[in-house]
Amino acid sequence: MGSVVSYIEQQLSQGQLCFSSKAVVAALGCTESAWFQAATRLVRNRRLASPKRGFYLILRPEDQVAGAPDPVRWIDSFMSHIGVDYRVSLLRAAAFHGSSHQSAMVFQVIVPRQMRSFDIGRHRIQFIYQTPDAFERVNQAEWLAQLKSETGFAKVAGIELTLLDSVRYFHKAAGISGAAQIVHDLGAKASPSKLSKVAAAYDNSAIRRLGYLLEHFGHERQAHALLPFAKAAKSMKLLDPSVKLPAALATIQSDTHEKNLKWKLVLNEIVEIDA
Repeated sequence: MGSVVSYIEQQLSQGQLCFSSKAVVAALGCTESAWFQAATRLVRNRRLASPKRGFYLILRPEDQVAGAPDPVRWIDSFMSHIGVDYRVSLLRAAAFHGSSHQSAMVFQVIVPRQMRSFDIGRHRIQFIYQTPDAFERVNQAEWLAQLKSETGFAKVAGIELTLLDSVRYFHKAAGISGAAQIVHDLGAKASPSKLSKVAAAYDNSAIRRLGYLLEHFGHERQAHALLPFAKAAKSMKLLDPSVKLPAALATIQSDTHEKNLKWKLVLNEIVEIDA
């Protein structure tokens, strides 16, 4: 047990907050069974936390109240450990890029395979699935940024990706009004040419919703870059597609709500944001 504690202290002295079972077993020359017993005690004593068996987080005194370090400090190592590419996006990415209205209550990660979200301590790690083809097309270095921490970097969606992700997965971003808040806050910072290129990997309806919201908040150059996608659209879509069928079909076919012909959207929801 003493050698395990020494190993943990050594990791901390080197600025490391996480490690794998494989690494510690190799370093200490112990059996996996002996390590597992020691790790179980350390987790119980709040010296370690484990988001997945075989991967451990070191809890410094300042991390013990929250039950785990800030995910930005270990998510890159964790994703490397499980062999899945990723990007941090939606609310955490929006906050990183300057949307001051966004909280960090949930740490949202977009991945190209189905993964179960989990809680560790007070942190909620939420995985959002994007089809592998679309993920591969957009998860490129030139469209990503880096979230820096004292332990290294985590990959985070660039501004253009954050906007598109937030509108595409609006149900994970506090609804259409939550996505609208992000567009309001960040839209002016987006590169129109980059936005157009990244949008090519997204479904047309999400692009139109983003274009409408950009125009709604006065981000004209960015909205204009998305107009070719709207012109190619064949049918009207709901601004807020969370309306359940058959009510959604009835809404599209009726004159109850205003229609925006430029973006081919039925404005079935009034977006509300903080000033």
